[in-house]
Amino acid sequence: MSNPPCPVTGQPAVRFLQSVTTRLLAALWRYNPIFRVDACPSFRNVEVLGLWESPTGMYFFEPRLEGDHDFYTTLYRHIGAGEPRGKKRQKGWRLEYDIAGTYVRAGDKVLDYGCGFGGFRYAINNASYTGLDPNFADRDASGKIRNESIGDHLRTAAGAYDVVCCFQVLEHLADPSGLFKELVRAARPGGRIIVGVPQVPSAMTRTPNFVFNAPPHHLTWWTKPALMELARRSGAEPEYIEPVPWSSADAQSYWIERYSLIKSHDTYFKGDWWWHAASVVSWCAGLLAYYILPTPKGGAPGDYVNILMVARKLDSSG
Repeated sequence: MSNPPCPVTGQPAVRFLQSVTTRLLAALWRYNPIFRVDACPSFRNVEVLGLWESPTGMYFFEPRLEGDHDFYTTLYRHIGAGEPRGKKRQKGWRLEYDIAGTYVRAGDKVLDYGCGFGGFRYAINNASYTGLDPNFADRDASGKIRNESIGDHLRTAAGAYDVVCCFQVLEHLADPSGLFKELVRAARPGGRIIVGVPQVPSAMTRTPNFVFNAPPHHLTWWTKPALMELARRSGAEPEYIEPVPWSSADAQSYWIERYSLIKSHDTYFKGDWWWHAASVVSWCAGLLAYYILPTPKGGAPGDYVNILMVARKLDSSG
């Protein structure tokens, strides 16, 4: 078995971690009481996926099978992602919005790709905001969110933006590098590109059978070196790459991992009864703690589930 190429560098993976059947993943998606989604069509008759580590430390699944429209329509409905969330709504606010917002100046033109209901707009003041998201544009009364792909938008807006953002999108794509190159094209020379992605290691990766971090939802788990390579191979230079401290949007992962009876390492998905039992206990206890306890404070960088990069487009980029 030849090692598949890293989705960022194209170099062969350096380590095989585990294989996982799509039958197991489909069962975890279907029987999780929150998600309750049919993932089988997204797996397109593929029976086994491999989890690999790239030279950058990134973990990626191969083949990388993206969730289809029906998968995400059902998932978002069940987890409440189909409701707008402003800054005053504490549950669901992302701290990465606040960090990214410090890089936006008054008068800047901001593009937010895969924006959902455009929560990031509540973190910026006196800036011009445009969101792109086909799944949510028709429910946005403000008209600031457009039903356009990044490719269509760039036909008239290449190099038009001071800040280009993409929060929690790259990990869902089979070709994250391709999208990042488009984001760089959208920025003016010297403009900033800001992306947030799930990291490894994290509380999610240590929780057994944490299916929210699995295909067809999350196809890649990221590291600082992987983000640095992503930027530099696309004509941008990283200015800031750091894990994002706990916020109300990801505190569920903290509590679920804290109450897990076992911790996963190198093997992350397994179909035996002990792993299923540990998963049930951690989810029940963790979600209860999430709703009755405050957002956790502090922690080690390897605990936090997300990592944020701010990069600047080089003047010579296209």
